[in-house]
Amino acid sequence: MSTHDTSHTAVRRSRGRTESQRPAENGSVRQHDNHTNMSNTTLGKEDMERMKAELIRHVQSRLNELLERALSDSMQALCRDTHTDHTHTQDRHKPDQGKVFVARCSLLDELFEISHIRTIYHMFIAALLLFIISTLAVDYIDQGRLVLDFDLFYYAFGQLGTVIWAWTLMFAYTLLGPYYILSVWASLNHSRGWRTCVSALAALTLCAAQTSMLGIFPVYIVLHYQLPPASRFIIILEQIRFVMKSYSFIRETTPAVLKNTPQKGASLPYPSLSSYLYFLFCPTLIYREVYPRNPSIRWNYVGMNSLKILASLFYLYFILVRLCIPVFRNKSNQPFSTRTFILALFHASFPGMLMLMLGFYAFLHCWLNAFAEMLRFADRMFYRDWWNSTSFANYYRTWNIVVHDWLYYYGYRDFLWLTGHKLRSVATMSVFAVSALVHEYAFTLGFGFFYPVMFCTFAGIGVVFNFAMNDKRKSPVWNIILWTCLFIGQGIHVCLYCVEWYAQIQCPRTGTSFWELVTPRSWTCSYQ
Repeated sequence: MSTHDTSHTAVRRSRGRTESQRPAENGSVRQHDNHTNMSNTTLGKEDMERMKAELIRHVQSRLNELLERALSDSMQALCRDTHTDHTHTQDRHKPDQGKVFVARCSLLDELFEISHIRTIYHMFIAALLLFIISTLAVDYIDQGRLVLDFDLFYYAFGQLGTVIWAWTLMFAYTLLGPYYILSVWASLNHSRGWRTCVSALAALTLCAAQTSMLGIFPVYIVLHYQLPPASRFIIILEQIRFVMKSYSFIRETTPAVLKNTPQKGASLPYPSLSSYLYFLFCPTLIYREVYPRNPSIRWNYVGMNSLKILASLFYLYFILVRLCIPVFRNKSNQPFSTRTFILALFHASFPGMLMLMLGFYAFLHCWLNAFAEMLRFADRMFYRDWWNSTSFANYYRTWNIVVHDWLYYYGYRDFLWLTGHKLRSVATMSVFAVSALVHEYAFTLGFGFFYPVMFCTFAGIGVVFNFAMNDKRKSPVWNIILWTCLFIGQGIHVCLYCVEWYAQIQCPRTGTSFWELVTPRSWTCSYQ
């Protein structure tokens, strides 16, 4: 009996101790679970760090491969140019004598592969949709119906039939005129007794033909037919392009003909007509007989760039309709004053900057890449990262590589050669002056009035900024200053040209004297 009670008491004590120990055991279990979670979190962080390190190594290896490939292609191109046989060496440009074309993609095509950059692109698309929605909403409020009126397009691109046949004549001359004049001169140039006479006669004939067909003829078409603005710009810009293309062909072919004396019975090396025809359409202003070519054409890429060009035109239309025309049409009813100018300038800065970026994207990226793809032209470096520039000197070099190369090789370098590699500052200023004159010429004939805003900002302020904000400026602050100057400059252009446009409508000229033609109407027009 006592033994049973003792054992029963021991069992109860043991059970009590067990029950009293359970909270401690539960606490230890929780601590174990927390420790396990912390270990898992630590392992997860270590895995993330390991994956991050592997990703960085992978990206670095890919970048190294791309850099090595680019360097290898460049070296191969240099080797091809320098290690050719003797009969072709004399009429080829060495790397230190001219531009070397290398197969490479456009910078924006590479940047758009990055999701962050692509998001900025999507933001611009969203802004276009916002313009469309706001235009539809205003039309619905004002007229009680949804209207998308594109009368501005119909007006700006009027008389396209005249533009087409005038362009055809200019193109036909540019293709056949310089080519066959130089061909005849090349075939007769190496005759002993008539070399000077043949050269003088060929030069006079070429100058007369160039002046007639690429100088006087386009201006006559623009003025005689009173073309609307967009049609005017098509004719004038194509005139400038044909002049630059034909000059490059003449400039590259003439030295080769003079250096190469054909052997008896051998034909004179002269460029083929097909290579010159290809040059007239490919997106470069530097003539070469051979360019790097891609193996195939990506027609979906061509189609997408064409759609982007069309979308950019609609973008420009909505910017003009929503941000420019309503404001400056009202400004035309107000007397011109300092207050009016300041308000209009800052209002025009944002649409002006949008126009600049649209022009860059639509033409320098989409248009040139579309033609390059259709022609399998492999060198797509039409611009560099001008948006990162901390100096105006670098901005001018990287904004438009196509035109910059032409100005550099045929303007700046030839000027230095003529002056014995002296007067570099004078060479730079002369290039600025030529570029400013051509820009002003295009704007004057395109808008139909003389208002030298572009010339003053380009040849005046642009030259000052080129020397003041030079390549020594590396701080990001200078990039902010550059963008601020671009905003203000575009505001000045849009403001003054729009005010003058409506002043020409409100106060048309009554005479044809020289001073009346060159005096801006916005300075003297008194609005009623």
